[in-house]
Amino acid sequence: MSQTRIVVLVGSLRAASISRQLAEAAVATAPEGVDISIYEGIGEIPFYNEDIDVAGSVPATAAALRDAVGASDGLLVITPEYNGTLPAVLKNVVDWLSRPYGAGAISGKPVAILSGSISPNAAKWAHGDAVKSVGIAGGKVVDEAHLHFATWGDTFGATHPSEHADTQRELAEALKALISAASELVDA
Repeated sequence: MSQTRIVVLVGSLRAASISRQLAEAAVATAPEGVDISIYEGIGEIPFYNEDIDVAGSVPATAAALRDAVGASDGLLVITPEYNGTLPAVLKNVVDWLSRPYGAGAISGKPVAILSGSISPNAAKWAHGDAVKSVGIAGGKVVDEAHLHFATWGDTFGATHPSEHADTQRELAEALKALISAASELVDA
């Protein structure tokens, strides 16, 4: 039996961000037979530009992202909310993964989207924009795997999400739904 591979894309570049901590908690929650890895280096990928997205000229950072996502069975996207929407760095990743349109690395991949913010809104605007962008790019959004965290500064201010029992339970349920969607595609 092959191992299921999930790539985590974190929309915050700050090393100690709560988004990053939730990604670490997801890695720690991975069931046996599932490899969950945080993709590093999205901040190094240039903004998408069709002029550089040609054979022989694709930046190595963008090609590595495409290779990692292409080799995965699914994606977990973790987005904070910046000024009412998803961070530009995360949108840029989706843009690179969407090309060539209809056959990009994200095409057909099951995707879970987790959002959170310091506000009571739980980054639902960023979440909605991420769902729209990923869906248009060709990803298969797994609604049952979504999570929203409101006022996460209060919830996780003193403890890492991996030490928060409710968060661990919610992450485990979301991952189960994502892994199930990934398995259905592999078995199809």
